[in-house]
Amino acid sequence: MKLSPYSYGRFRRKLSAETLQLRQLMKACVSHSCYFQEGETILRQGEELEFLYIVPVGNVSMSIIAQNGRRFQLGRAHCDDHIFGEIEFFTRQPCQWNVTADEALNAEAVCLQKLKEQLLAHPLLLLHFASALAADYQDSLAIYTSRLMHSIAHNIASDLLQEKETTAYLVGFDKVTQEAERFGTSARVYRRAVNELIERGLVKREAGKLEIENEDGLRAFLDSHT
Repeated sequence: MKLSPYSYGRFRRKLSAETLQLRQLMKACVSHSCYFQEGETILRQGEELEFLYIVPVGNVSMSIIAQNGRRFQLGRAHCDDHIFGEIEFFTRQPCQWNVTADEALNAEAVCLQKLKEQLLAHPLLLLHFASALAADYQDSLAIYTSRLMHSIAHNIASDLLQEKETTAYLVGFDKVTQEAERFGTSARVYRRAVNELIERGLVKREAGKLEIENEDGLRAFLDSHT
């Protein structure tokens, strides 16, 4: 979730009007600042939560490893005062995701006890957390449902269009292996799906990155595979 109120939702106007107070309430919960090197784990799957972390700016990636060893990458986040660990804070369960610094960055560690006290004392802050968690839940569920119900080629095509049309904070990776994990598959299957879209003249590779070649055709492809 983001420290700043989201631009949509039932309480967006109220929360947006109180942005400064929300920031002050969260600032009071920060115990110290910390530095993470590129590739260093901020939160580790299966470990108990010790701090929430606010990342003012920088790139992080989120992944989860199943019992069979397969990894699912949720994507890479361009942080803008993003908060990590909020779900585990409320559930009091071990960290569900690995959160990794994709570049050297600074983060602010949030004391769990101080945050608990602030939430109980200030319903406005609790409302912000509830609204943000609800928004993130819907976004995440949409991703999981699409990955489960559609083909790899469909998901790649849909992802390219979404990236073009919206300012999504979750983006893809430069490495094929990580991109394959983002679509819940192997590098071999991912390459085959990409080649299918290229052979249809719908996408192209530009400087090692996938780009839309034929937008109308790509939309028609998605419509025919719904």
